[in-house]
Amino acid sequence: MAYKLKEVTVRTNNYEEGIKVIGEIWKDIVSGKLPILFDTNHMFQQGISPVSKYSNYSSDENGDYDLTILAVTVDFFQKMDAEVNKGFYKKYDEKDESGKISVCTRKAWEKVWSEQKSGDIHRTFTADFESTVPSEYTKDGKAHCYLYIAIK
Repeated sequence: MAYKLKEVTVRTNNYEEGIKVIGEIWKDIVSGKLPILFDTNHMFQQGISPVSKYSNYSSDENGDYDLTILAVTVDFFQKMDAEVNKGFYKKYDEKDESGKISVCTRKAWEKVWSEQKSGDIHRTFTADFESTVPSEYTKDGKAHCYLYIAIK
């Protein structure tokens, strides 16, 4: 019998060891070891996108938090865009011309932290979401990072 997970959660942080844990969990998801994108028979789940949820912050981006990798469908993004329109979230969309996910992800988070530092946004540190899309899956051939940051 094949099964799949809807989500998996780890407690981590943005320090070297925490970043290592994040890399390991993503490696297990992409390889199918954790059946979120694939079921246990290694069949790819059509219509599923992986999304990172950052929640249960002990303080802010400098403390521990829960990282949950969710298996979502397109309606998740429609719901999040509705939350942006209501003013509960701010959406960031960064891309990298060379197709490197790490570059566009870093650019997106640096923009968040810069706006936070300048007072342009006030984060709630309740639940933030990140979706990265490799260049081979985009129409423009660029890597994309979409962040939904909870704001006051």
